[in-house]
Amino acid sequence: MGRENVGVTQDHFGEDAAARYDQDEATMFATEVLGPTLAQLTELAGDGATLEFAVGTGRVAIPLAARGVAVSGIELSTAMVERLRGKEGAERITVAIGDMATTRVDGHFRLVYLVFNTIGNLTSQGEQVSCFANAAAHLEPGGRFLIEVGVPDLRRVPPGEHARVFAHAPGYVGYDHYVDFVDQQAVSHHFMPGSATVRESRTPFRYVWPSELDLMAKLAGMTLRHRWADWKRSPFTAESRSHISVWEKADRQS
Repeated sequence: MGRENVGVTQDHFGEDAAARYDQDEATMFATEVLGPTLAQLTELAGDGATLEFAVGTGRVAIPLAARGVAVSGIELSTAMVERLRGKEGAERITVAIGDMATTRVDGHFRLVYLVFNTIGNLTSQGEQVSCFANAAAHLEPGGRFLIEVGVPDLRRVPPGEHARVFAHAPGYVGYDHYVDFVDQQAVSHHFMPGSATVRESRTPFRYVWPSELDLMAKLAGMTLRHRWADWKRSPFTAESRSHISVWEKADRQS
């Protein structure tokens, strides 16, 4: 099966990854990170229901539900969902186990959202296209699909090289290895201290350009409404390292 077709999405967040996830990503749980995220999602949801693709351990879904927003989720990793269900407030969230590119849940939603670069976990263009179609199928007319994802860092990779360090701090180093520039395949490497040695985790991903995402949205019957550089709605420019993009499903009455 070629990469242009939709394959079986692999689960890279098994028991070991799920057990460490909240600790490894502790900075993403900080108030200064989650506060603006929750504020924007709450405003976009209004009085409607929301659906989180790749809900994970509930980093966003649980505090969003605590704000009174109706939240459902789809998650491929049963290990991650087990961590979510063990948390206070998880009883407010209905989670379906499955692939966000194809799994359907009951109901229609004002907002479907996919955060923290997770669109890249779908490692073929076909899977990413199917994810947009699946989001559109869940949206009510006029509903919105939001993605948070980094801008590919290729401008900063010197000619002839294939790796880029994206973070380094005490206790952590991360770099992306660009495996295939044609098929847009890469692997993120994360190095953290373990109990006896340095621990490395790897996550393959398909990087994707904003313009490519816009075309995927158009194929799914959605139109770009917002693109910001961050959750505080800073303007998106050629120098932005990430973006928050929001596409709107056509209203039947328009």
